[in-house]
Amino acid sequence: MTSAVDKLKARFMAMSQPDPDGIYRDGAAKRKARTDLAMDCLTRLWQEAVAAVPFDVPDKGVGLAAVGSLARGQIGPSSDLDLVIIYESHALNDQQLNELANKLWYPLWDSGLDLDHSVRTRQQCESVTDKDLPAAMGWLDVRPIAGDTQLISDTAASILERWRKAARKRLPELLDSAQKRLDEFGRLPYLNQPDIKETRGGLRDSVLVSALAASWLADRPHGAYDDAVDALLDVRDCIHLAANKDTNLLLTPYQAKVAAMLGFADPTLPEGEREARSIDDLQTRLARIGRQIAFALDSTASRAQHSITHERPRFSFFQMMNPRAGGKREAPKFDVLAPGIVSHEGEVVLAPGVDPARDAALPLRAAVASAESKLPINPATLANLRHAPIRDSVWSGETRDLFVRLLASGPELMRVWDEIDFVDIPGRWMPEWLGIRNRPSASAAHRYTIDRHSIEVVSRLERVSAASGRQYDDDHYTTLLLAGLLHDIGKRPFVTDHAAEGAKHVPVILKRMGYAPDVVGWATLLVRQHLTLSEFATGRDPNDPATGVELAARVNGDRVLLDMLYDLTRADGSSLGATAGEQLTKQYGWSRWREAIVRGMYEAARAAM
Repeated sequence: MTSAVDKLKARFMAMSQPDPDGIYRDGAAKRKARTDLAMDCLTRLWQEAVAAVPFDVPDKGVGLAAVGSLARGQIGPSSDLDLVIIYESHALNDQQLNELANKLWYPLWDSGLDLDHSVRTRQQCESVTDKDLPAAMGWLDVRPIAGDTQLISDTAASILERWRKAARKRLPELLDSAQKRLDEFGRLPYLNQPDIKETRGGLRDSVLVSALAASWLADRPHGAYDDAVDALLDVRDCIHLAANKDTNLLLTPYQAKVAAMLGFADPTLPEGEREARSIDDLQTRLARIGRQIAFALDSTASRAQHSITHERPRFSFFQMMNPRAGGKREAPKFDVLAPGIVSHEGEVVLAPGVDPARDAALPLRAAVASAESKLPINPATLANLRHAPIRDSVWSGETRDLFVRLLASGPELMRVWDEIDFVDIPGRWMPEWLGIRNRPSASAAHRYTIDRHSIEVVSRLERVSAASGRQYDDDHYTTLLLAGLLHDIGKRPFVTDHAAEGAKHVPVILKRMGYAPDVVGWATLLVRQHLTLSEFATGRDPNDPATGVELAARVNGDRVLLDMLYDLTRADGSSLGATAGEQLTKQYGWSRWREAIVRGMYEAARAAM
């Protein structure tokens, strides 16, 4: 006997296919069509279930509701269905509820779609959402399907009201959940094979933005943000079509297919080059989307936090009686971090009266202050920093020193660089940076995009050499940081020797920035040779005297440059991005074995010197 949901997954897939030319168009319309089909089928399934059970199902006191992506109208070609039966205890007994649920769930399992289901009273729904933050997020979007729709609407309204009342207390919990996901899944713009739902800048963040807006603590962005969410949903839909299953991972086997469906494949290019360029363009587009969504979350959360802070009066009875206060509201407090830069309510902001359009060094001072104070830059301040009159050919001693201080900020560098990169500042300092920005790496050993990997390398470089224990002087340490930043600047599409290509760009960049000739020469050498130690370690005999002599010659017989090359090699190999659950081959990455063979080659070169 057939049911209303027979082969529902196959029907979703059939109605979601790209146009005859292979392009996936009108994603929003397709999502609406899938949602309408699902709601119609589920309504009829409810009617079939009510007719099939051997007891009367009352019109009041029990109903079927959708939550999650179906309730939001965002269901994908293979998305699971999040459904819940809501009931009042007097409507049906436990056995009857179980029979009714079986008449609903079993046909859905047979339809090919995954199912997330539950059976709860209104009080149980409220209790779960009060204690379970992810459940609360899902319940902020509820859509009645069949049965007692008023009961469902009342339950949804009650949960929303409870969320608004508790939002001030639960805001830290919500932001902490976002931070935990960031720590686990990383940032969407910087991953070669991202989870487009769970990463920072992914679909889960868009749900948090809506939850913050629903709390009435802050409005959410519109316009470009809405376009970014729709574009990311299109990517999710195409992943489902390419994988033929419910997944949010943009894995390597799916990337060329997804890129082609989204129109990135240039038919005039030869096979091979066409796929490579389309994947590159897809990843670049994903990075822009991820940054837009992440910035929307950060700015909405910032406004929500400020709204809570400003609800608390800054004056008390004693202040009103204090003659110095004059009985007036206490002025905001600013702590000066740098000229024109202050901290206010846990964020880095511009000092009152500062005009960013008059100070080209202001973004660097803000970035350094953020890194050294470990405070985020306020989103509105970031937007204002766009107006700074930055020119890539105009550098001063102050800006060069600030740039090196920023690069030397260690673990904080990644966060700060991501913030300023959202407003396109690094590309204005160094236009060549745009050539690797958001670009995926062709190497299977790299988990991150080229720019993310480069910043990770810099964050691992220290003033004391891991090779010799020697402390670098200012010029050599500056060189090492700049070489780390630029070591992969030559990784452009179809460049066969990115080290040689990078060595062409480095002197142009650093001379333009005004660094000393020695710094320019050393950095150029390090970028040209940054693969040499690894290549020698895996392909040459360290006991052959000629090997040590040749390696020593590559660094001009300079022991300090050899130390720097070792430190750069170590940071490069340990920054590829493998997680605890991943394995890197002996050809790539940084393991005890690899450290041992690279160290052996380093010692051979030292002996030759």
